[in-house]
Amino acid sequence: MGILSNLEPKSVFNYFEEISKIPRGSGNEKAISDYLVSFAKNLGLEVIQDETLNIVIKKPATKGYENAPGVILQGHMDMVCEKNKGTEHDFEKDPLKLRIEGDNIFATGTTLGADNGIAVAYGMAILASNEIEHPALELLLTVDEETGMTGAMNINAKDVDGKILLNLDSEEEGELLLSCAGGIRSKSTIKVENEKVSEGFTALEVKLRGLKGGHSGMEINKGRGNSNKLMGRLLKGLNDKYDLRLAHIEGGSKNNAIPREADAIFFVPSGDVKNIKEEIAKFEEMFKHELRVQDPDVTIEISEATNNGEAFTKDVTDRVINLLYLYPNGVNTMSKSMHGLTESSTNLGIVSTENGEVVYDSAIRSSVGSLKEQITLRAKTITELLGGVFTTNAGYPEWEYNPNSKIREICVDVYKRMNGEEPKLTAIHAGVECGLFKERLGDLDMISFGPNLYDVHTPNEHMSIKSVQNVWAYLLEILKEIK
Repeated sequence: MGILSNLEPKSVFNYFEEISKIPRGSGNEKAISDYLVSFAKNLGLEVIQDETLNIVIKKPATKGYENAPGVILQGHMDMVCEKNKGTEHDFEKDPLKLRIEGDNIFATGTTLGADNGIAVAYGMAILASNEIEHPALELLLTVDEETGMTGAMNINAKDVDGKILLNLDSEEEGELLLSCAGGIRSKSTIKVENEKVSEGFTALEVKLRGLKGGHSGMEINKGRGNSNKLMGRLLKGLNDKYDLRLAHIEGGSKNNAIPREADAIFFVPSGDVKNIKEEIAKFEEMFKHELRVQDPDVTIEISEATNNGEAFTKDVTDRVINLLYLYPNGVNTMSKSMHGLTESSTNLGIVSTENGEVVYDSAIRSSVGSLKEQITLRAKTITELLGGVFTTNAGYPEWEYNPNSKIREICVDVYKRMNGEEPKLTAIHAGVECGLFKERLGDLDMISFGPNLYDVHTPNEHMSIKSVQNVWAYLLEILKEIK
């Protein structure tokens, strides 16, 4: 018996539990892609697996829907792999440990992968059924959505025929997503020069913990603490008062997740250790006060560190800390046309010391292309002024609102009929691949929706069972109405 075996609809939860056994972090999708090929072949359905490992599974229309426009059910098979400190889990080989608490499904100590495993499960359940009415269907499941959208970037238009695309990668029931931000990943690097530290210096290790983190697009406007930027403030404050020599810095693990933790090792004159510890305690109290509503559990731990006696030169220390302090982060502009929508932002998601460099990895997002370019230029300018090298990659276009969308009308009408109220029409400050599909596949009529997911991209990610049931019924009614 599976953990989810008593839940309805059985097929949806069965497939979700099955794929939860298969490691599928971004860049590690071969096993899940092959599993989907076998699934399709066992049903006698046409399946295409391209060189990027994207999957397209085709199912003919049911009786009476032969002349309806073809529908693409779309999601991504990869997931963000985050775990709590101390959790023993190997995302390369271990299955997720699912558990049910009330109305919610969690994975113990790790991300759940409901973003976007629930789309995979919905699609598989529809394809496996002989009772659901629908037009010609194509289940399009991409790879690497979470880290670069390279799957969507490499879709072959010849593999897909549908004219309507239902993206199942939204996270709030009752909302219909009509457009999204474009984005780009940026990377700044400062070359490290090390030297022996003089006698009379003590190595200290500082650990910043207790932040909530979250999705760098969906939750960037909530004002949650970014561990890398808080560490930058701390180090800048100390470096301006004391003779500090940085030896190591790291924080965050995904550039599309607001970082929750950061660590630094540095040397200071032994006679200043007591004062520095008192300064750090003041920073902790200051952060707790500033974040008392959105991140009240922030803590700073300090201890003496074991080190080989080497640290960055003073010049490198200054430049590394100054770049961390100055690097753009957070909301840049809010939309004037859609209340509450973040228009442009940056998330400094990862800072690491590796291969003789300190690397700053960020995600820049905007629903206005020129603002994305402006933030990118600002980060580039700051980096180069401080002697660093700046590069970008994995850019993707925004998905603009379509005022003549027929699928929007159908989705609104079905929702009103089922729920007795209007759905919320919205745009989000995150990428959902639809911009790329418009670019790669041509004139698609697209919309995005999904069940309630919470705390995605964090080990507290969870999914509402009732909402999965509601959205399943809604999806089936939408398919029935497309004629």
